[in-house]
Amino acid sequence: MTNITALGFDFGMKHIGVAVGQTITNTATPLTSIKARDGIPNWDEIEKLISTWNVKVIVIGIPLNMDGTEQPITAAAKKFGNRLEARFKLPVHRIDERLTTVEAKQQLFDSLGYKALDKASIDSYSAKLILESWLNSNSPSKA
Repeated sequence: MTNITALGFDFGMKHIGVAVGQTITNTATPLTSIKARDGIPNWDEIEKLISTWNVKVIVIGIPLNMDGTEQPITAAAKKFGNRLEARFKLPVHRIDERLTTVEAKQQLFDSLGYKALDKASIDSYSAKLILESWLNSNSPSKA
C-alpha cells in the first residue's frame, strides 16, 4: 500500500484553513490559515506547502446550506478548487463541509479551552476535519 499525502482546505473569502494528512492512517493535522483577498490566496504560499509536503491530492470543503442547496460562497469555493487543479495539476476532491466549523470549535474548546478559539486555529482545524472526512471515506487505501 502506497502512502499518499494530501492537503485539505477550508475555503473562506478572507482566510483559508489548511491541513495535511496521509492515507496510511487516514489522519490529518492542522497546519495554518492563509490570508485571502476576496477568496484569492497568495498562490506562492500554497505552492510552498504542496512542495514541502510532497502533496499528491487536494481536498476542498464545499460550503452548502443545511438543506444541501448552494449558498453565495459555494461558487467561490468551487472556483478556488478549479484554480488549484489548473495551477498545480493535482487531483482536487470536493466534499460537503456542512457543520465542520461548528465541530471544529467544539473539539478545540473541549480539548484546549476558550483560548484555542482564534480564527486561524478554527480554520485550520476545520480543514483537518474536511480532510479526515475524505480520507476516511474515499482515500486510495480503502480501495
